[in-house]
Amino acid sequence: MLEKRQQLPQEHVIDTDYFIYCLEAVEDVEIDTFTEAQKKLEQLTMQGGVASIYKTCDTIEGLEDSLNALVLGDHNFKDYEIIYLVIAGEANSICLNGYFYSLQEIAEIFEGRLQGKILHFSNAKILDLDEEEAQYFLDITGAKGVSGYGNAYQGITSSNLDIAFFNLFKEDDNMLDVVEELHQRHYKMCKVLDFRLYY
Repeated sequence: MLEKRQQLPQEHVIDTDYFIYCLEAVEDVEIDTFTEAQKKLEQLTMQGGVASIYKTCDTIEGLEDSLNALVLGDHNFKDYEIIYLVIAGEANSICLNGYFYSLQEIAEIFEGRLQGKILHFSNAKILDLDEEEAQYFLDITGAKGVSGYGNAYQGITSSNLDIAFFNLFKEDDNMLDVVEELHQRHYKMCKVLDFRLYY
């Protein structure tokens, strides 16, 4: 029997003390498109009561401006546990408009400004860091962790697993417990996509 989901009252959604900030790379920010990431975040709000802010960027300056606006301008910044990045790239870089930027460069842009945050990459890019690269990123930015996937997008998007991951944080803010729970509940997907966390 299908369980009927109860619609959450709007104020409950806004009154949450846990937010996700999603930044998606697009070809052109002037063109308005409704992406899969947006759709999944809407579902998360309706079904899980987890609020999110969604922004797009098409340049490194756009990425920097968006994150700066969040860090410096949003008084709720302390409530954002996860910064969700839907950006193409390679093992240790992101790609914006055909230009590659290493995670070291990104770390230097946001030096000390991501205290206690988890940066989560969708499988639009693989995340493959050696111990030194991961440690450098965490030390420079102050981030609590960097998570993502070791297997590239091959017709399987990580968005469902991303949403499951974010939802678990609502119940438990211990990052390692959440990752363990994610593997227990979604073992197959975690294996297929090669979920990984650097902390």
